[in-house]
Amino acid sequence: MLAVSREGEEAAMLAAWKAAQAARAPAGSPLLLIVPRHPQRFDEIAAMVTDAGLTLARRSAFGTSDIATPPLSAGVADVWLGDSMREMALYYGLADVALLGGSFEKLGGQNLIETAACGVPLFMGPHTFNFAEAAELSLQAGAARRVATLTEGLSQALALLTQPHERREMADAATAFAAAHRGAAQRMAAPILKLAAA
Repeated sequence: MLAVSREGEEAAMLAAWKAAQAARAPAGSPLLLIVPRHPQRFDEIAAMVTDAGLTLARRSAFGTSDIATPPLSAGVADVWLGDSMREMALYYGLADVALLGGSFEKLGGQNLIETAACGVPLFMGPHTFNFAEAAELSLQAGAARRVATLTEGLSQALALLTQPHERREMADAATAFAAAHRGAAQRMAAPILKLAAA
């Protein structure tokens, strides 16, 4: 899954994906899910996928009654586009591994706590300055790995899919990392409320 992707990342991912798929046996082909950060780019990304010669399925093509069991299966499409709002937990729930959007271009990354809370191993690029502390803590916890390029991230993510024990360890580390950092707002508010009451 390429999560909360930004400009420039989708084209790089599609090129890397095509190259990786050409080298893999058809029976071992995982599914690619791209969830763009900005809804106004959904159609642009859909066109990018089809222009790359890949078949596309869009979340918006399925009704809300399909939400619990979206038809994500091999052979239906080369790329799934998460073109809906407020469904990141659903997308993370479908993902075995994620690449963090906004971190492969000089855009500062995106919030990685939601990824961790869903227990999804994460690969992030070099640009996480908007979430520097969370990124560093997730690396230390073993919930994430930093890579230099999106191509390297995809390669490592695909390799992780073949290592279920290692993937489970990263997923468990992600869940533990998220749990350890819950309640920050309450901890920050407590002394302020105490002062206000005095």
